[in-house]
Amino acid sequence: MGKVKEERVKVRIIEAAGSNFCVAACDGQKVHDIIANSFRKNRKVELSFAENDELTPAFLNSAVGQLYGTFPAELIEKNLSFTDLDPEDEAVLKRVMERAKGYFEHAYSCRKALRDVIGGEDA
Repeated sequence: MGKVKEERVKVRIIEAAGSNFCVAACDGQKVHDIIANSFRKNRKVELSFAENDELTPAFLNSAVGQLYGTFPAELIEKNLSFTDLDPEDEAVLKRVMERAKGYFEHAYSCRKALRDVIGGEDA
């Protein structure tokens, strides 16, 4: 991954998900794909939650949480920003990010330990 450009991609959640009710994981996947593609092009991403009426952990896990399985936490936290998020939804987002970060860190160390024990490329 090269140096991230200062170019910022603004993603309006309701446009990317196709609804102002951001509850389904499949809609979160649409947002995830936009973010991941932008990161691969070394761009920063700003997610706008303007006009969003409903937000669930399932949507956020799909949109943001799974990024930790592909990109380093430092890259995500430095290059992904959030706007127009009410305090309650911000708390849910922070929980989702912390849990995803912990999960993927733990999953990596478990796979590595298993490879060390049984050999091979991946478990």
